[in-house]
Amino acid sequence: MMRYFSHTPEDIRSMLSAIHAGSIEDLFSLIPANCRMKKNPDIPPPMSEWKLIRKMEEMAGDMPSSAYRSYLGAGRYEHHIPSILPYLLGRSEFSTAYTPYQPEISQGTLQAIYEYQTLTSRLLGMDVANASLYDGASALSEALFMALRITKGKQIAMSKLVHPFFREVVSTCFAPTSFEIIELPFLDNGTTDISKLKDMEDLGAVIVQSPNFFGCIEDLRKVSETIDHQKTLLIACFTEPIAFGLIHPPGDQGADIVCGEGQSLGIPVSFGGPGLGMLACKEAFIRNMPGRLVGRTTDLDGKPAFVLTLATREQHIRREKATSNICTNSSLCAVTALMFMASVGGSGIRKLAQLNHDKSEYVKNGLKAKGVRIPFSAPTFNEFVVQFENGFSKKYEKLLQEKIIPGLPLSEFYPELKDHYLICVTETKGKADLDHFIEKVTS
Repeated sequence: MMRYFSHTPEDIRSMLSAIHAGSIEDLFSLIPANCRMKKNPDIPPPMSEWKLIRKMEEMAGDMPSSAYRSYLGAGRYEHHIPSILPYLLGRSEFSTAYTPYQPEISQGTLQAIYEYQTLTSRLLGMDVANASLYDGASALSEALFMALRITKGKQIAMSKLVHPFFREVVSTCFAPTSFEIIELPFLDNGTTDISKLKDMEDLGAVIVQSPNFFGCIEDLRKVSETIDHQKTLLIACFTEPIAFGLIHPPGDQGADIVCGEGQSLGIPVSFGGPGLGMLACKEAFIRNMPGRLVGRTTDLDGKPAFVLTLATREQHIRREKATSNICTNSSLCAVTALMFMASVGGSGIRKLAQLNHDKSEYVKNGLKAKGVRIPFSAPTFNEFVVQFENGFSKKYEKLLQEKIIPGLPLSEFYPELKDHYLICVTETKGKADLDHFIEKVTS
């Protein structure tokens, strides 16, 4: 019976003999004994293909996500995906996450990435964008390393309202370094307290997310005016790029580097992934930008051609000169975002953003009218924080049984915010859905 193993027992014996190992277990001798499994996992016997298909269908039937009405956001947003996207992305020309190793041969791929860079720059209000990174969290870490290469500062000021997962990734990346990360608290209105910035002498970068994790819109222009841009760079990050169809993009508010998560732009939620790391900056910083940059030129015949203008990673140049050790990027997700922005269009993104805002405000005002407390007064985009009465967690479980996911409990990330929930509303919900939600959570 075919066991899906590529090596026969004879192959294994030959390889073990070549490296002077007595058994496969010897290969794991460096792992402490208390960390190794004492017996094989309890895995059921093999199944025929048709039985396996039926089993998977039964398991999928236990999780009919389409039957739920979810009001979760917090970095992953449920948006309508135009039907043209899955059709085009299914074409073999696009179905790869890689930038080609002989890139100039693949002019179509390079042009698609070039157009993505162009539309990303326009959306974020910046001079130049790279060809994409892994996800929003890694994009923020790369933006920080980039900023500190430029400013040579030793301190980082990061808002407590940056997505908690983003902050965890930054902490992990900077744990082995000597850089000091200073947390900026939040004010009573749900925005970042920047009053301490003027007292920081060796500040290399300031990180503020807008809309922030509470959904509140930050005053990036005020942050920009507070710092000395010769010594300190303002990094504006985001998790919901559709917001920039309605509010001023970070580049127009004085940000030096803009980065974040692009999942909203045509990528399904899919249990939290995949993501798209977006990064853009001022032209003056282009040679410190991580990843790749596709540029447009002309060939020997004078025809337009696309090339990798910059590829400052360790596979292309000396490791100590590389700006990033990221070995690939999210090209397929970047092309998805390109197709979304191109198919929806500039005016479409503005209308979509307005629709998200209006529906969110409808729910916010509806809950407020029912006596639910809205703790933060700052303007919001498509998600906001509410404070339910003590013991709402029991009703939360009951609503889950009724196939309603009434937001994200914030106490896990902010212990001081017990009974506070982050609620997200997008264009995917109709008025009947919203009225039903308001009635259910307040009854």
